[in-house]
Amino acid sequence: MRIIISGAGDVGFHVAKLLANEGHDITVIDKNAGRLDYVSAHLDVATLRGSSSSPVILREAGVSKADLLLSVTFSEDTNIATALIAKQMGAKKILARVDSDEFLETVEGFNLSGEGIDEIIIPELLAAREIAHLLKQSAATHTFDFGGGALVLLGVSVDTRSNLLGSMLNRIAKEYQVDSFTNVAILRGNKTIIPSGDTTFELNDHAYFICTPEGVKEIMRLSKKPPLHVKNVAILGGGKLGVYTARCLCLSDDYNIKLIEKDKDRCYELADQFPDLFMINGDGRDAELLSEEGVEEMDAFIAVTGDSETNIISCLLAKRRGVVRDIALVENIDYIHLSQSIGVETMINKKLIAANSIFRYVRKGEVVSLTSLYGVDAEVLEFQVPENSKILRGKVQDLNFPKDAVLGGVIRNEKGYAIRGDFTFFPGDHVVVLCRAGSIREVEKFFR
Repeated sequence: MRIIISGAGDVGFHVAKLLANEGHDITVIDKNAGRLDYVSAHLDVATLRGSSSSPVILREAGVSKADLLLSVTFSEDTNIATALIAKQMGAKKILARVDSDEFLETVEGFNLSGEGIDEIIIPELLAAREIAHLLKQSAATHTFDFGGGALVLLGVSVDTRSNLLGSMLNRIAKEYQVDSFTNVAILRGNKTIIPSGDTTFELNDHAYFICTPEGVKEIMRLSKKPPLHVKNVAILGGGKLGVYTARCLCLSDDYNIKLIEKDKDRCYELADQFPDLFMINGDGRDAELLSEEGVEEMDAFIAVTGDSETNIISCLLAKRRGVVRDIALVENIDYIHLSQSIGVETMINKKLIAANSIFRYVRKGEVVSLTSLYGVDAEVLEFQVPENSKILRGKVQDLNFPKDAVLGGVIRNEKGYAIRGDFTFFPGDHVVVLCRAGSIREVEKFFR
């Protein structure tokens, strides 16, 4: 497939990384030479310096023969212009990143989908939906549903209370006689571990499991994570993501929400838009302010300002004040491991969320679903098993499946099952697999 990616930022780079591992003919366009140098140094793709909204640059990139163009620069105007011009020049499919939900339908009677843009990606909206989902699994550091919840990807931290601490996987399976979950990865510091039966959990590990609904309960019981009913929520940051998050949570009557914003004029603006929202004007890094505003009474603290350092610090302050559930927006990928090591359990990165959504769209029909684990050097994918595919040739233990991948679970007739060595697949099964980025292509061979 010939693919053109406009934008070499975090979204563009992550999508290019996922797709480059599969041998596509990829060209990345960006005006910034430094970003293109970074792409060239890490990925086997072509690069082209210039503005993607220029017909000359698009022609040089071979847009008339492009199967897909992804416009994911930082500029909404550039993305829309690039998409519309590329469609006129012959690109078959177009996907554009925008920053406003106004473009989901119509802007002054101008329907973008009617002009040939096949898919619109709004990173803030996708991130807000993930936050709302995380609050429902309030004791988990990461959660993602497959098949409407038939299987769940669940992340938990291993602390001194946990029965996982010091235990080997095979001993846990034997002692507790559970077959409702599979441990697919462990993040230890900045090291990703693909576990085996003799892998032992250590203090401060972030452990990731593919679970059935019953398995979620078992993992919570083993990790000694008490259920938390989230009612009172504080949101730090009145930017786009803070507003999207408040909107998502306000769709339910389950939450009492306080929104903290440093800019006084922005507070007045949001108060007019959301008369039922309790607004606080102040700095989330101010411990005295948090105390005065009753942060101790909050069940969850969500920090989504545009500054990763502010989000990390404010979550730590809230945690010291007794808030059990904290979620921080960490846009600087280099901070992800640091944040986990100093006590911020749950992070989101809207650029990676957007990149994964784009990848799912590109691979529609092959990869049913996909999610990333922050800081983990691996992806979690859902495949559908076709007739006569390699995965059907025997029991799991006899398949010679790639060592950098784990078969986590299967959905059959809308019911989820954990996978063990004697498991045999059927056509139509949906299989959830964790694999390192470099192994995706090898894993896919089992599902062709």
